[in-house]
Amino acid sequence: MDTASKLFLRERDERRKTARNPNTTAEMLKKLASDEDADVRSAAARNPNTTTDMLRKLARDRSWDVRREVAENPRTPVETLKKLAGDKNWDVRGGVASNPNTRVETLKRLA
Repeated sequence: MDTASKLFLRERDERRKTARNPNTTAEMLKKLASDEDADVRSAAARNPNTTTDMLRKLARDRSWDVRREVAENPRTPVETLKKLAGDKNWDVRGGVASNPNTRVETLKRLA
């Protein structure tokens, strides 16, 4: 692996770790939530400091990993969980089912 590739991977790993850190600010998470790497966006979606607005945006991400992390995040708004309950990916729907804020009517749809 060439030096540029190693540097890119190291930087990606650092961004992912920053996105996972519970001390990362909402402002920094906003940048990380738009990262080109799906692993970084997934980590941002999992972070407890990610705002509800960012979670709504990440719920429309092309990566099902990111959408699953949004579905599992306790800060995700109920209306977003309701939309994610109709996701084509079963892991995303499973995340909705495991979220403590998912309403009974949404859980019934998933059953």
